[in-house]
Amino acid sequence: MQRRSFLTLTTATLLAPLAAFATPNAPYTPELLKAELAAGNTVFLDFFAPWCSTCAAQRRVIDGLKAANPAYEAHITFLVVDWDTWFDKAIAIDMKIPRRSTLVVLRGDKELGRIIAGTAKADIKALMDAALQAATA
Repeated sequence: MQRRSFLTLTTATLLAPLAAFATPNAPYTPELLKAELAAGNTVFLDFFAPWCSTCAAQRRVIDGLKAANPAYEAHITFLVVDWDTWFDKAIAIDMKIPRRSTLVVLRGDKELGRIIAGTAKADIKALMDAALQAATA
């Protein structure tokens, strides 16, 4: 076996189990957010940057909570807002998003809650529970 093939196969084998923990979030677009809110859906916005360690910590908590309670994904639309793309656009400016690692829950034209740079499991769970309650009310 060639070295390149071996390294590729080894890497794929090691990373495959991590795919089970990947967050199936949709990437944010203004049209998608507008459509989800117009349809009456509850939307969880995750202002995320791949280089942000706080964002990664939040993502681990969110993924764990979603794995423990499938109702979150069944009733809430999770959208990832790429901070590097959208930080200076209308979404961040209009919503007064101060930084990446901000989590916001919306329903209709109302903000139900937000967390800025928080990684505490209890706080993120409370935000997700508020979203779930709104989605199932």
